[in-house]
Amino acid sequence: MNPSNHRTRTRGAALGVLLLCLTTLATGCSVNDTGDLGYTPTTLEVEKARTRTKEVSSEIFDMIGLPKGKTTPGGAGASTCPEDREHLFKIRHPWSVYDVSEEELKQGFERLRQALPAKGWKVVSYGPNNSKAKSLELLAESEKEHFAVNAELWVGSTDPKKKNLIGVTVVSGCFRAPEGTDLKGLY
Repeated sequence: MNPSNHRTRTRGAALGVLLLCLTTLATGCSVNDTGDLGYTPTTLEVEKARTRTKEVSSEIFDMIGLPKGKTTPGGAGASTCPEDREHLFKIRHPWSVYDVSEEELKQGFERLRQALPAKGWKVVSYGPNNSKAKSLELLAESEKEHFAVNAELWVGSTDPKKKNLIGVTVVSGCFRAPEGTDLKGLY
């Protein structure tokens, strides 16, 4: 999938909000002046954290309920957390579901909005985003684990190069790498 520059900028802004919201997950605490996260990060190997993030993404896909839809390939990327780049890291897993009708995408997005609270997620925001297209967007935080999800419904384009889809990004809170793990060069 090759999103337009506008979609990329919009998604970048949404990810900024998503990452900001991750600082308040579960405990309601925010990063303070000393760089504290407000929670104690779980110690986990990078690959196990990737696996858990992919599992959360699969749960989101199941909530959308479009098994006949195609999904974009790609894996979950890891990066260090600014609070402690030597010991803390987070995982980001962007993907989308497409190749189903516009109506099916709308229904899937609504299923996601309704299913999240029942599955232990708090919907933080829901409504049209700031893009020119005013795409429907939702941001939710897991109340059980340190994860957040940003989903956007992109439908109604008359440009045949732009696919109708639901774009999803799942982002973990910070994990602590096991003692001796070198986080340089994460991908």
